[in-house]
Amino acid sequence: MSTATTTSTDPAQRRIFGNLTWNQLLTEGRAFIALAIIVIVFAVMSENYLTVGNLTTITKQVAFNALVALGMLFVILHGGIDLSVGSTVGLTGAVAGNLFRGVDVPFTELIMLPKLWVVVLIAVLVGMLVGWVNGLLISRLNLAPFIVTLGMLYVARGLTQVLLDGQNITNELRGQEGLGNTGFLQIFAGSPLGIPMSAWTLILVTIIASLVLAKTPFGRWLYSIGSNERAADLSGVPVKRVKVWVYVISGLCAGLVGVLQIANISSSTADLGQFYELNAIAAVVIGGAALSGGRGTVRGTIIGAFVIGFLANGLVIVGVSPFWQQVITGAVIILAVAVDQIQQIIQRRRSARRAVASAKKESLARAAAAE
Repeated sequence: MSTATTTSTDPAQRRIFGNLTWNQLLTEGRAFIALAIIVIVFAVMSENYLTVGNLTTITKQVAFNALVALGMLFVILHGGIDLSVGSTVGLTGAVAGNLFRGVDVPFTELIMLPKLWVVVLIAVLVGMLVGWVNGLLISRLNLAPFIVTLGMLYVARGLTQVLLDGQNITNELRGQEGLGNTGFLQIFAGSPLGIPMSAWTLILVTIIASLVLAKTPFGRWLYSIGSNERAADLSGVPVKRVKVWVYVISGLCAGLVGVLQIANISSSTADLGQFYELNAIAAVVIGGAALSGGRGTVRGTIIGAFVIGFLANGLVIVGVSPFWQQVITGAVIILAVAVDQIQQIIQRRRSARRAVASAKKESLARAAAAE
């Protein structure tokens, strides 16, 4: 008995190393090349660029953006978008700060001061709640993700300003010994083994996200919905439930960043998290994901986040004006999207040519058989 083996006829889908295909090499390889070029250019321009202190600063900042980007990856994979993540970061930071400051108990003169782990848990749950509301409105009412999350951006930012009431929360984050809520800054702004806590959190979330996308039915459902939602629905994929959960995951990641950020800057501020949604989308796209859904990886998203982080830091190091920094960053994002679209057009044309050639070959074979 012979065993037949099948290989993909599409060169872009042939495996070249482990699970890596030519298509993945093209989409993610360009981001890695861009990262290498950025590092080399700024290292030549400034001797302070690759110092240990600056690399630690970059890693810490990249970790914040990458965590939000990983949540955004789940949303984009199913063909959605989440513009509210930046405001969710600010809201969770404001919630945590207010819990450290104390919450008035209704109808009494008592003030509730939760323990440290309760503060962190509630803050992260608030982020997940924002995501759950987004997902519910999008999946159950069939509202456009862009509109829903844009509206939630304003809602969350407004609630942040209401909670802070124009005042930053700073000293209260240290907690009080007698209440058992101290250690927040030491834990979440610390650097165990010389690595920032934000980086440790990113490593953990990266591992979990990779396993979820590669090894679980949820990951397969996510890719199938992004590729063809109608077909996924007809094949029994719980489309509505998956949609809700991807926004919950996005809110969870934003909540974690909110907690880590206020510890990092030792303050809860009203502008915390601004533009995080744009950096997250940029990281996902630069990493090779398709905004239409169905394509993207954790590995590519992390590389994309490092591209944005190293570029932004390098522009600061060499003294580029903040205004031009935005121009350059925006140009890089546009270029990444344009390259991705060009690549997809080329792939579609190649597929069409192969289909035509295959049809002609089959037609000639049938004609020869008929003779």
